[in-house]
Amino acid sequence: MEKYKKFLKPLIYSVVFIFFIIISYRSAKPRYKPENFTDIFNDFSWLGNWPKWLDFPLMQPLNAGFDWLIIKYGLFFEGINNFLLGMYTAMKDSLVGLPWPIVIAIVILITYFASGRRTNTTVMVAFCTFFLGFLSPRYWDKCIMTTCIVIIGMLLCILVGIPIGIAMARNKKVRNALLPILDLMQTIPSFCYLIPGILLFGLGAVPAIIAIFVYAVPPLIRLTDLGIRLVDKEVVEAAEAFGASRKQKLWGVQIPLALPNIMQGINQCTMMSLAMVVIASMIGTRGIGDEVLLGLQQLNVGMATEAGIAIVLLAIIFDRITQSYGEKIQERTQQKKDIKF
Repeated sequence: MEKYKKFLKPLIYSVVFIFFIIISYRSAKPRYKPENFTDIFNDFSWLGNWPKWLDFPLMQPLNAGFDWLIIKYGLFFEGINNFLLGMYTAMKDSLVGLPWPIVIAIVILITYFASGRRTNTTVMVAFCTFFLGFLSPRYWDKCIMTTCIVIIGMLLCILVGIPIGIAMARNKKVRNALLPILDLMQTIPSFCYLIPGILLFGLGAVPAIIAIFVYAVPPLIRLTDLGIRLVDKEVVEAAEAFGASRKQKLWGVQIPLALPNIMQGINQCTMMSLAMVVIASMIGTRGIGDEVLLGLQQLNVGMATEAGIAIVLLAIIFDRITQSYGEKIQERTQQKKDIKF
């Protein structure tokens, strides 16, 4: 039986390929296809230009599927929209309403404690935060809007991505099933993520949050899966020897030791979220991204460059906070290992 397994995948791919060809031929308009299927093997003129009958009908089923989703689960998506919009509005109004020195002080405190009281990192983040408004006063509020969108998108990624990554690490079948989906999510152009978001949630901040979530969650899932699988087997076996249950092994051994990888995934997630900011501005999302888009539309190099620098500063702020917190966790993990051994 083992010697036939290597032929199983090619056989499945061949069957799927033939199935797609048959569906394409049957769904083509009569004027585009030969009268009989056997005519294809008698007349090879269709090899010159791509034949119109060899067109897989994907557009119509997708449109019908989205129409069905909107009709059937419209209230569900409306509830998600209202929840995310309410969260975004509350966060934005709270931060925009604060005086800018207090906002900078909050960022400094978060950085100082997250980095393990590192002065250099705190000073760098404080400088970048101050420079957001120093570039142009109108960028301050827009950077806060962008930050709120990124934070909510990141929270969704953490809530969904980490459990999926853990499930992949603990179950090989789940991992094999999800890896092709993650590959697909990472290869689809980022602009395409906005289309279903617009159809289901309309224009504004919510489709941008959903697009950020779909675009940025794969690295977090992959690195969580990798971190759990890289945990030393001897440590896990030692926990088993002391009678630890699966839940105790997960929360007491695997997740603490995998935290550096998970934090790296969160860091990558943050950078990819900011990469979606400019693209999300094309669907009416308010933030620093629409300044870049406006500068490009007006061929205003100075405006686009200024807004681009503001996005880079935001990226540095998020990167330094998440990266330094990950390094802090890694140092603590290493100290615990040294104490044990």
